[in-house]
Amino acid sequence: MIRLFALILFLLPISASAQNVPKLVPDVSQRQINIQSGFTGAEMLLFGAIIYPRGVAPEGQVDVAVVLRGPTRSVTLREKQKIAGIWINVDSTDFRSVPAYYAIASSRPLDQIINSKTAAIYELGLNRLQLSPSGEVNATEQRRFVDGLVDLNRRNGLFRQDAGTVEITDQVLYRARLNIPSSVPVGVYTAETLLIRDGRVIVADDNVEVRIRKTGFEQLVTILAQDYAFFYGAMAVLVSLLLGWFAGFVFNRL
Repeated sequence: MIRLFALILFLLPISASAQNVPKLVPDVSQRQINIQSGFTGAEMLLFGAIIYPRGVAPEGQVDVAVVLRGPTRSVTLREKQKIAGIWINVDSTDFRSVPAYYAIASSRPLDQIINSKTAAIYELGLNRLQLSPSGEVNATEQRRFVDGLVDLNRRNGLFRQDAGTVEITDQVLYRARLNIPSSVPVGVYTAETLLIRDGRVIVADDNVEVRIRKTGFEQLVTILAQDYAFFYGAMAVLVSLLLGWFAGFVFNRL
């Protein structure tokens, strides 16, 4: 009986602490994006509400960061140099877990709202991504390849980091807009929302999934290329021959 009473006293502070933690209710403007002919990109709205215990917001400022992350994949990055007037591959590094797309938006610059250790744990920011490079590469070379990969994806619009773009109303409602480029790969994406206060992540919620897929003729071509490679190649050769024959027929008539 004494042990049971002691256990109850021990659990009471934990229960009270859990009840004082806010709750996030996140959502996105669309759960599915279809890539069709003429697709030029899309804009996604990530929004939601912060529910505080007893409906009272705490004193001080709270910040929100939202992350949209695509499926991970293996990438081989090759470095080219111009030798004797010819561009050749001189070095390469393999990365085991590179997100196909990564975009983060925050209410303020990340270095102002969160410490570096916590940012590394949650992979908040392009310089905090854990890309898992493989091979025997020293730290300096590894950092150079990581920076090169991040810069390449940033220029292609697949990596983004925007500060001050998350709008928070009355410390309760938040929203952010993320641009998705036309070159975005297909797959299942995860939208994550993090509530930050005093340099710490109070709540992290990543239960919103977004599917990006091809439809129509683009989907047919993708299925043929991936699942029926022989027939896809044969059909491509046949179409090329027919087009060549038709062009020759037209020019002979002119």
